[in-house]
Amino acid sequence: MAKATATLVTDKAPRTERGKRTLQKLLDAAAAEFGERGYHEASIHGITHRAGAALGTFYTYFDSKEQVFRALVEHMGRLTRQSIADRVAHAPDRITAERMGIEAFIEFARAHKNLYRIVMEAQFVAEDAYRDYYRIFASAYRQGLTAAEGRGEISPGPAEERAWALIGISVFLGMRYGVWAEDKTPAEVAAAAGDLIAHGLSPRPARGGEGA
Repeated sequence: MAKATATLVTDKAPRTERGKRTLQKLLDAAAAEFGERGYHEASIHGITHRAGAALGTFYTYFDSKEQVFRALVEHMGRLTRQSIADRVAHAPDRITAERMGIEAFIEFARAHKNLYRIVMEAQFVAEDAYRDYYRIFASAYRQGLTAAEGRGEISPGPAEERAWALIGISVFLGMRYGVWAEDKTPAEVAAAAGDLIAHGLSPRPARGGEGA
């Protein structure tokens, strides 16, 4: 699974490879600290201890605990989007891409439980960052759905509402089968969700045709 390179959109963004590696260590340590202890119990000291870094190193890149938390939410978004994009890059059509994307998302949630929990906690700690996290997802989703509609891969429909509905499917399946329990394989869950996306809830003829 691809690992997104840590970046910061601030004047403290590292410019050297060594700096980027140090930033990545701090983000990984912060993910463990926030994920295990929660925002309010987590501390900068805990982050630097986990990273094996000096306190001054933390302040080279971040001004506060809240800033590193926000950076993690942004980092989580990039990491998730890149991971899914890599998996669905060669999907033959949009419907297949949706199933593959759900499978990839559940696998991602299992591998990054701490980061997943951090995003969920963000709605109470940094609501604007939480909303931006999903707005960016929705924007990319709308573009993908519109392009797929233009290629005739899906039926015409409102891309905005569809984007948020599909995001909701992945988020809660990731929570249920990625974070809470792993009693089904990602492929099994994705197959069930993919069938729902492709065919909806409308009744279908019995297999073999009517009267079979």
